[in-house]
Amino acid sequence: MTSKLEDLIALAYEPSSQRRRELLREVTDLFFVAPGGHNAAEMELFDGVLSKLAGELETEVRAELAGRFGDSPHAPAGLIRSLADDEAKVAGPVLAQSPLLSEADLLHVVRTRGQEHLRIVSTRSDVTTAVSDVIVARGDDTTLETLLRNQDAALSRRAHEVAVDRAVKNPELHEAMVQRQSVPIDLLNEMYFMVEAKLREQIMARNANVDPSVLEAALVSSRKRLAARDGALPADFAAAEAHIRALQAKGAITPSALAAFLRQGEKTRFLVALAELGDIDFHTGRRIVERRDLDALAVVCKAADFDRALFLTFTVLILEPGQAMRKAEQYGELYTKLSKETAVRTIRFWRMRRQTGDIAAA
Repeated sequence: MTSKLEDLIALAYEPSSQRRRELLREVTDLFFVAPGGHNAAEMELFDGVLSKLAGELETEVRAELAGRFGDSPHAPAGLIRSLADDEAKVAGPVLAQSPLLSEADLLHVVRTRGQEHLRIVSTRSDVTTAVSDVIVARGDDTTLETLLRNQDAALSRRAHEVAVDRAVKNPELHEAMVQRQSVPIDLLNEMYFMVEAKLREQIMARNANVDPSVLEAALVSSRKRLAARDGALPADFAAAEAHIRALQAKGAITPSALAAFLRQGEKTRFLVALAELGDIDFHTGRRIVERRDLDALAVVCKAADFDRALFLTFTVLILEPGQAMRKAEQYGELYTKLSKETAVRTIRFWRMRRQTGDIAAA
């Protein structure tokens, strides 16, 4: 074996391109006669010969070599690292499959190469949080979607947060984000306000299977993040809150009072009262009303045990006049089908402490 390799090494200096290609195939075939049976000296010879020849040959030949060695657990390590750092057409099979690439090898690639390399690495089954952090930071949205759809890839809490923030601006990421099993449950519920109906149903289904203690831990994780992202309180918040607290002390905060606030155009008072009776934070309520998000409003009203007629009253008052009657029946049916238990579980993700000092601190 060693003698044959030495003969091949001598031929490696052959100037003919065609002969070098033939030589590369001979060495490769020789390696695969017993891919796991070579001693350290033989492996060093294989690595030296294959690496030297590969570096001198055309892209198509290097790609062929990568295809042969891409998933081999016994391939020469130096050759594998060299192929992984080659152009994407060559690197692809190695980046996607080679078990010999270390975290350091993958970090080098994702830090220095372009989007095509990043996407290939994103498909691996052994993507660590260190590697995925770099991919999320450097990758475009197509690359990010590829990573999110790889359920085996490990993502840090911070990487998930960045992904959610990017999904706010790009609906193409919504499905991959919602369907990712490792998304922290509080971040998954942030997606509720962005996504279409069929994805909202998936979020609600996930909520139904989460242990209550996990819900509470998720609430703690998300409270300040949500408050900081949603922005400042309106100018009349303090006055509205004082008014609602005074009414509450008299036992005068009732569902019908909320409807009265809406009819009178007292939006901030309505939202403060809705937050109190619906057990949600002010910012979540404001987002629901400003976006006329009746799916989410139905969740709040059902969890608060408001009757169907009151929910429909809110619907008519929040919607544009031309939409109100047309949509009232549709949302009335939705409200009837929605269970209180499901609504209550979902609300637990939206709640945050409502004290002004707490919000300001965030």
